Amino acid sequence: MLRSTLAQQGTPVYSVVWGPDSEKVLYTAGKQLIIKPLQPNAKVLQWKAHDGIILKVDWNSVNDLILSAGEDCKYKVWDSYGRPLYNSQPHEHPITSVAWAPDGELFAVGSFHTLRLCDKTGWSYALEKPNTGSIFNIAWSIDGTQIAGACGNGHVVFAHVVEQRWEWKNFQVTLTKRRTMQVRNVLNDAVDLLEFRDRVIKASLNYAHLVVSTSLQCYVFSTKNWNTPLIFDLKEGTVSLILQAERHFLLVDGGGIYLYSYEGRFISSPKFPGMRTDILNAQTVSLSNDTIAIKDKADEKIIFLFEASTGKPLGDGKLLSHKNEILEIALDQKGLTNDRKIAFIDKNRDLYITSVKRFGKEEQIIKLGTMVHTLAWSDTCNILCGLQDTRFTVWYYPNTVYVDRDILPKTLYERDASEFSKNPHIVSFVGNQVTIRRADGSLIHISISPYPGILHEYVSSSKWEDGVRLCRFVKEQTMWACLAAMAVANRDMTTAEIAYAAIGEIDKVQYINSIKDLPSKESKVAHILMFSGNIQEAEMVLLQAGLVYQAIQININLYNWERALELAVKYKTHVDTVLAYRQKFLETFGKQETNKRYLQYAEGLQIDWEKIKAKIEMEITKEREQSSSSQSSKHIGLKH
Repeated sequence: MLRSTLAQQGTPVYSVVWGPDSEKVLYTAGKQLIIKPLQPNAKVLQWKAHDGIILKVDWNSVNDLILSAGEDCKYKVWDSYGRPLYNSQPHEHPITSVAWAPDGELFAVGSFHTLRLCDKTGWSYALEKPNTGSIFNIAWSIDGTQIAGACGNGHVVFAHVVEQRWEWKNFQVTLTKRRTMQVRNVLNDAVDLLEFRDRVIKASLNYAHLVVSTSLQCYVFSTKNWNTPLIFDLKEGTVSLILQAERHFLLVDGGGIYLYSYEGRFISSPKFPGMRTDILNAQTVSLSNDTIAIKDKADEKIIFLFEASTGKPLGDGKLLSHKNEILEIALDQKGLTNDRKIAFIDKNRDLYITSVKRFGKEEQIIKLGTMVHTLAWSDTCNILCGLQDTRFTVWYYPNTVYVDRDILPKTLYERDASEFSKNPHIVSFVGNQVTIRRADGSLIHISISPYPGILHEYVSSSKWEDGVRLCRFVKEQTMWACLAAMAVANRDMTTAEIAYAAIGEIDKVQYINSIKDLPSKESKVAHILMFSGNIQEAEMVLLQAGLVYQAIQININLYNWERALELAVKYKTHVDTVLAYRQKFLETFGKQETNKRYLQYAEGLQIDWEKIKAKIEMEITKEREQSSSSQSSKHIGLKH
């Protein structure tokens, strides 16, 4: 039954493929590629892709990338907008077939007596020369471990993917055969062989554990002991992704997402409506010790957040939504659950950070950088690294954006990234070692300074004096700036004062000194919040403590006149104080009052500065008494 004719043209359609969302088709027309949406009036995308006739195309649903092969003897990788990402060297013969692996990490290329295995970025892992004639079609097995090729000489060729490698610290694991792995410890050259009952499908090596999934079982090895793995059976054999955190690991298969402890205990299985596990990859799922983050495919502006221990939505169940489509997400790995942060890159290649906890008030999403192509958190402390346009950037303390945005540039480390060529990718960030894969497939290792990591450790265990000593020893501005932000975040103003003085922020040192002289604890907390720009929170702290005048005063100091008057009227106090300060402010600039509310309350009111000053004095004395009485009641409680 013919349902509809999508397109008609004067040249043969040699290859056609569905788009990832099944709402578009991609087909060939001579040297052109055409993406045709199924909606009748939608825009058709067409571009010249090859210099010869295009013979084969494929479009992957996980990474949304397009492959094309042509009679110009080249294969190419494109994004879904038709922008070229990779262009191969010309081969001896036309390329007759290309096919993506189901997980979108690899693809296979077939030609005359030729079979190639390539990475998704285009570079070639392996080249085989089977005696097959041209390979006209390639199909991958559902688990992505083997391929079958239809050959010109009437045969079918079968191939298995082997020699995959995983590295972590001093261990290197290689899949030597379909059911055998070799583990090498490069420190003492010790070699262990791991034999499996079934063929290996996926593996991951991180946090001192090797997790291997075969077609029926999952094996968990500790790097301390390779002889006694923990083994449990899998519901489905086709594991498409393994993610590890320090305490547990995540398995993704066709049926769902499952979280297990390293002892093999099932913990939870997060779910959301319309979840498609077959299109999740390491860029769209992130795991930390207490949180699981998943980017939705139906609406790419949304991130689902789950509690790791229960699999339930985090906090009050609110989703994290952004104004643009999100490309890549990553959760930080260390610190307390309440401070958990998520970094993500959006469609414009801007890098943002926000808090994971979602209770009531809307958490700010703050921009950290622009033109960021790839990112990674360190596994030992909350340091973030990324590749920006032409620079490799490390954010030693990304939390600075919440504390004091002015000093963020001082907490960065930047170096030229031109040596990584174009489109490099961060593979891992272990300790202070960052591994980057260049577009040609070669790996580059970069070491960053170990001192910020040590500083993070000191601060997490409240060793402020050790932190100051370390900064004095290293004598670097970035270290002092990080310490200043960390101290303010943890409300240790003595350390903050030393650190701000070291980076020459004299105005901030003066403000910190003025905070120290405040009479009550609540006032100090409120002014620290104001220091970080959290004015509403500061006001709330003061109002909850019954310090209404102080709440009005901070609004006056910030020239937030509307709010100051609103508070004075609401609490029926200090209306004359607000009007007096407003009048003084207008007189300074030689202006007339135009605000209707101020005109209304100023009618028939005489301003007596002596009386106002006396009222302010009374408020300050009252605050001092309150604070001293609360302290003395604490002492009495202790004695009792």
